[in-house]
Amino acid sequence: MTPDAMKTWVDWLPERAGLYARLARFDRPAGIWLLFWPCAIGLALAGDWQAAALLPWFLLGAIAMRAAGCVYNDIVDRDLDARVARTAARPLASGAISVRAAWLFLILLSLVGLLVLLQLPARAKAIALASLGLVAAYPFMKRITWWPQAWLGLTFNWGLLVGWACGSDPAPVAALGAAYAGLICWTLGYDSIYAAQDREDDALAGIKSSARRLGPRLKAAIGLFYAATILLCSVALWLLRPTPLVLLALIPAALHLAWQTLVFAPEKVETALATFRSNVKTGALLAAAFAVTLPFPTLGH
Repeated sequence: MTPDAMKTWVDWLPERAGLYARLARFDRPAGIWLLFWPCAIGLALAGDWQAAALLPWFLLGAIAMRAAGCVYNDIVDRDLDARVARTAARPLASGAISVRAAWLFLILLSLVGLLVLLQLPARAKAIALASLGLVAAYPFMKRITWWPQAWLGLTFNWGLLVGWACGSDPAPVAALGAAYAGLICWTLGYDSIYAAQDREDDALAGIKSSARRLGPRLKAAIGLFYAATILLCSVALWLLRPTPLVLLALIPAALHLAWQTLVFAPEKVETALATFRSNVKTGALLAAAFAVTLPFPTLGH
C-alpha cells in the first residue's frame, strides 16, 4: 500500500464531504505546512514579538489558501489530470464534482482567506494581494516552461514577504531578499522531487517539469538547490546578526537536506513521495533557525 492509499481522517467523512476534502487536499497536509513555514520565517524577520501573535492567523490562512490553490489548480488542469495516472481519480478530473460546484467551493475558501487578510497591517495586506497574479498564473506554467517549480517557489514563499511586512522594525531588505531566494531554491528542490513521481505520465501528456528537464542530472541538481538554500539563508542570518554562532542554527536544516539528497531515488515513486513530505520538518528547522535572530522579549512593567 502506498502512502497515498493509507486511510486518513478524510476517509471517515460522509461521501460528498470527503470529495470536497480531497479536492482541497485536506487528506495531504504537507502542502499546508510548506505554505505556512515561510510565513513563520517572515514573522521572525518582522523584528518584534508582537508580530508573532499573528501566527495562528497565518496558519488558518495557509490552510484556506492552499486549499483554494488546489481547487483552482484542479479546475484549470482537469483535462491534464485525467491523462496522468496519479491524478486521474481527483474529484474534478473524474467528474465526481462539477466545475460549477468547485468554483463555489473556491469562493468559500477565499472568504476565509479574506478574513485572515483583514487581520494584517495595511502594508502586509497590499503585499498579500500582490500574490494573486502569481497564484492565477501558476497552473499554466507547466504548459509554457520547463521550470514551473521555480514559479511555485515565487508563489509558495510569498508568505515570507507578508510576514516580514507585519513588523514594526522589519529586517533589512537585503536579508529579506536573501531569505526569499533561499526558500525559492528550497522549493525548487522539494518540488522537483515531487515531480519525479510523474515523469513518464507527464511526458505522454505534454506536461513540463524540472524533473523531466533535468533527467539523469536530477539527483545532483537537488543537491545544488539545497546547497543554495543553506548558503542564501546563511547570508540572510549573517545580515541580521553577523556572528558565526548564529550560523550554527542552520546546521540541523543543512543536515536534513543533505540526508534528503542522499536517500532520494528518482526511480522509486514511494521514496520520492516520502522524501518530499519530509520537507515539513525542513521548514520547521529553517523557521527555528531564523527565530534565533529575534530580540529577546522584555518584561512589561
